[in-house]
Amino acid sequence: MEFLELIKNEILGFFSIQGVIDLIKSGNYHSLRTWGGITTAISPLIPFIVVIEMGMAFAHKKFHSTEYKIPFFIYVFNRIVGRYVSLGVMAFCLGTFQPLAIIHLPLSWYGFVLGYIAWEFSHFIYHYLAHKVRLFWCLHSTHHAPEQMNLSVTYAHFILEAPYADFIRTSICMLLGVEPVMLFAIMFIDGTWGGFIHVGENFMKDSRMGWLGKLILTPSHHRVHHARNPLYMDTNFCNLLNIWDRVFRTYQPEQKDIQIEYGVTRAINANNFWDVYFGEFYYLAKDIVNAPGLINKILYVIMPPGWSHAGDHKLASVVRKEYMLKQRTD
Repeated sequence: MEFLELIKNEILGFFSIQGVIDLIKSGNYHSLRTWGGITTAISPLIPFIVVIEMGMAFAHKKFHSTEYKIPFFIYVFNRIVGRYVSLGVMAFCLGTFQPLAIIHLPLSWYGFVLGYIAWEFSHFIYHYLAHKVRLFWCLHSTHHAPEQMNLSVTYAHFILEAPYADFIRTSICMLLGVEPVMLFAIMFIDGTWGGFIHVGENFMKDSRMGWLGKLILTPSHHRVHHARNPLYMDTNFCNLLNIWDRVFRTYQPEQKDIQIEYGVTRAINANNFWDVYFGEFYYLAKDIVNAPGLINKILYVIMPPGWSHAGDHKLASVVRKEYMLKQRTD
């Protein structure tokens, strides 16, 4: 009976519907006028779209269980092992960096807009470093390993990536004067949208979203981000507002004549949990062991993926530059 209760709680936890159930049981819907009530009502949105997406894949006879198996296995593993780590990191950052704030944003509509821009800047920094520092890429690569795009990919993260991401994002936001209550609201909105932009073609075929795609980051932009095509590598790091991708020239719209190839560039067994979850750490350790001298060993940890002490670099920036040069000469 305890096992069945555990299963029930995990299912309710995945769909985030316990709060909705409690709300319906109480019959008191006045809480929907508050931010807490709104988040409670909206939280089940992404998990239910996952189910709808899977149902549509069944209907179109395009459902493959392997596309969902590893992301869901990772979700369960992370739930068991690291449930409270990120909360602890955020609490530390709030207490440490808020007193050091350079400015203080007001709790107003324009303060919220500025806070969101600050959050997107912090998200860009975290995400950029996740692609440009080998150790951080080891944490982030689990999210890029799936070779098909669907909403289950939003659950595929290495357990230590969230604490690393939250440390950077929360610290920057605190230093830029974003009030904690405002930060939590922004994180909820951004997290919900960040889940939705992983929606697959079974649910949304053309995800450019028309004119809206010129203002915000759409599922189309994020599909580009998850691509291993040379033109698409290391682009579109933002989450909702793509302002910082434009500022730092990492913005890349989807090209109709380039079929997206999802996944990482190394040979990988995307259906093997150990390869998806720990594979990059294995290859990093292998490079460190084989590297001559202490300096080269350290450089393998902090330089971008593809860096080599021998000089034959296979950096994403190098591959992309060579591709674009070839396109101009052809």
